[in-house]
Amino acid sequence: MHDNRVLILDFGSQFTQLIARRVREAGVYSEIHPCNVDPERVKAFKPSALILSGGPSSVLEAGAPELNRDYLEMGIPVLGICYGMQLLAHNLGGKVAASTDREYGRAKFTAQNDCVLFDGIKEKDDLTVWMSHGDRVEALPEGFLPMGKTDSIEFGAMGNPDKKIYALQFHPEVAHTDNGSAIIQNFLFKVAGLTATWSMASFVDTTIEDLKKQVGDAKVVLGLSGGIDSTVAAVMLHKAIGKNLHCIFVDNGLLRMGEREEVIGFLEEHFDLNVKCVDAAAEFLADLKGVEDPEKKRKLIGYKFIEVFDREAKAIEGVRFLGQGTLYPDVIESESFKGPSAVIKSHHNVGGLPETMNLKLVEPLRELFKDEVRRAAYELGLPEHIIWRQPFPGPGLSIRIIGEVNEERLSILRLADKIVQNEMMAADWYRKVWQGFAVLLPLKTVGVMGDDRTYENVIALRIVDSLDAMTADWSRLPSELLARMSNRIINEVKGVNRVVLDISSKPPSTIEWE
Repeated sequence: MHDNRVLILDFGSQFTQLIARRVREAGVYSEIHPCNVDPERVKAFKPSALILSGGPSSVLEAGAPELNRDYLEMGIPVLGICYGMQLLAHNLGGKVAASTDREYGRAKFTAQNDCVLFDGIKEKDDLTVWMSHGDRVEALPEGFLPMGKTDSIEFGAMGNPDKKIYALQFHPEVAHTDNGSAIIQNFLFKVAGLTATWSMASFVDTTIEDLKKQVGDAKVVLGLSGGIDSTVAAVMLHKAIGKNLHCIFVDNGLLRMGEREEVIGFLEEHFDLNVKCVDAAAEFLADLKGVEDPEKKRKLIGYKFIEVFDREAKAIEGVRFLGQGTLYPDVIESESFKGPSAVIKSHHNVGGLPETMNLKLVEPLRELFKDEVRRAAYELGLPEHIIWRQPFPGPGLSIRIIGEVNEERLSILRLADKIVQNEMMAADWYRKVWQGFAVLLPLKTVGVMGDDRTYENVIALRIVDSLDAMTADWSRLPSELLARMSNRIINEVKGVNRVVLDISSKPPSTIEWE
C-alpha cells in the first residue's frame, strides 16, 4: 500500500497518462481510473488528492461525462485540468459557455492573486501554456478567485484556497507548457501537503516481498521474449521465488540475428534464471508459408505461440501461476470509460493464453509505465545493453517482411537489420531514437553492380523518435550515417540493390509497416 496517493479521474483526454507520469516523476504514487469508476473503488483507494483530467466532451452536451459530487465532499485537495475545470465550475454553481472558436495551441498566461500553483515560477506573469478546449468558464463558482488569464480568456485558472480546490484551463502536463511540472508539484506539495515517497528502489523491494507472499512455494511459468518488460518481470520473480520460476523462451524463427543466444546466455549466466529454450522455428514457418496478409500473419503467429507455450507449460508439474510483463498503460486501456479503441491492428505482443491452463496471473509490473520499467531494471542490476534494447514486436521480423515470410527473405532482412543496429550503435545514435530497423519490401528494382545489371530486393529504413509509441516522427539522422548504412547493406547483403528511407510520421502512418 502506498502513502500519498493521487487519484486521476480520466474524462477521455489524450494527455491523461502524462498527468500520472508527471505526478510519479515528482515522487508521488498515482493511479488513473475511468471517470465512471465505482465509488467504492475510489473509497478503497483512499486518495490523498484528486486530479480531474481533460476530455473531448462539452459539459453542456447531453450525455457528457459527469463528476460524482461525492468526490468533492471527501475533504481532499482537487485539481481540475481543462474539461476538469469546466466540470468543477459547472457543478459548483459557476457558468460554462461555448467559445466562438476552439482554442488550440500555445497561449500567453498571466497568474493572478498570488496563486500557490505558480509559486517560485519567475515567468508566471508571462507563461507559455498549451490550450485545447472549445468551452470556457464565464462565471466563477461562489468562493472561487480568478487565478490567471490569457488575452482571450478571463478565467484561465481559478481556485478556492479554503477548500483547496484549484483548476486550470490549460494543460500543465504537456511539454509545451512552460514549468508545467513545477505547477503540478506545487499542487502536490504546497496545496495537498504530500511528500515524495514513491521511488523505484522502494517499489522493487516492496514488490519482491509481495511476490513472495502471493506465490509462496508454488511454481510460476513465464514467457520470456527478451524484451525489457518480460526480462524485468522474470528477474523480479526470480529474486522472490528462485528456481520455482520457469521461463520459456520460444524461438519462433522470426528473431533478429544472435538474439536467442544473447538473451538466454546473459540471463542464465548473470541471474541464474531457469530458462527453457524451445526451437519452434519450423512450426511457425510452416504455418506462415504462402501467407501475405499482415493480420493473418499476426494471428497465425499468436495461435502458434499459444499452442507451443501451452504444450511446454503443461510439461512442468505443479505450476499454479502465469507470470506476465503487463504494464500500467495496458491496464488503463482495458478500463477506459470510452470503451475499446478502434482496432488498427492486432497488438504487437502475443497475449491471451488459454483458459484451460487454469493459472492465476502474477504481474509484477502492472503499476509501472515503460520508463519506470527501465528504472526498475537499473535497480535490479541489469546492464544498459539490455535496459536500452529497442522495442521489438511479438510477431518479430514477420511484420517487417512485407508479403510472404520464408527463410531466404528472413536471412536477407536479418543481415540488413544487423547492419542498421551496428551502425547506429557505432555512431552513438541507438539510444537517441525510439526505434530503428530495416524493412524488406515486396518488390525488386533494376540496379547496376560492376558491369552487370541486377534485379534485386529493396530495403526500407524505418527510424523514429517517440516517447511512448502513441505518436512518432521520423528521426533526422546525419546523412553520413544513412549513407554508411545504405552502402553496407547493398555491398554486404546478397540480393539487395536499393535502400530507401521512410520519412512518414505516426499518425497517419504506423511505426511498423504491418
